[in-house]
Amino acid sequence: MEVTGVSAPTVTVFISSSLNTFRSEKRYSRSLTIAEFKCKLELLVGSPASCMELELYGVDDKFYSKLDQEDALLGSYPVDDGCRIHVIDHSGARLGEYEDVSRVEKYTISQEAYDQRQDTVRSFLKRSKLGRYNEEERAQQEAEAAQRLAEEKAQASSIPVGSRCEVSQISSLATGLVSAMMSHWGKMMAV
Repeated sequence: MEVTGVSAPTVTVFISSSLNTFRSEKRYSRSLTIAEFKCKLELLVGSPASCMELELYGVDDKFYSKLDQEDALLGSYPVDDGCRIHVIDHSGARLGEYEDVSRVEKYTISQEAYDQRQDTVRSFLKRSKLGRYNEEERAQQEAEAAQRLAEEKAQASSIPVGSRCEVSQISSLATGLVSAMMSHWGKMMAV
């Protein structure tokens, strides 16, 4: 005897938990047992599989049923795409406990100790004379910037305030009195 179903072999559901404030959208096989499904959820929500209670909510967020038979298949419950499975944790962990990174000890190093290390990006850039550690390129860029600024100042001083100018764009052409002057950064500024 062969059993055929009309539903897809996988289902896309939203997973929420009593331990966190966000939802995750995941795709699971309908052929998973609830016990196997809990083991997969353990990696997602952080709660041990033995401490989970699962509740199924519909697309309209109405409670359907509890997923409490460990040997039943996920597909044996009315799970459809867009449903939500809520994980209730009974391990004693608190809401947001796995989201609060302020209690995580972070690695810190002083600037002097970091400068002495040879396996850092900064030491690579210094050895290769790249970026801000290439003095010749930085001096050239500063000289070019100073030259552009001097040219812009010369252009700005050559435009008398109140004079007529013609501004053209690809789509339109306008002629008339403009009360603006060129800034030192190459943009038109109203006066």
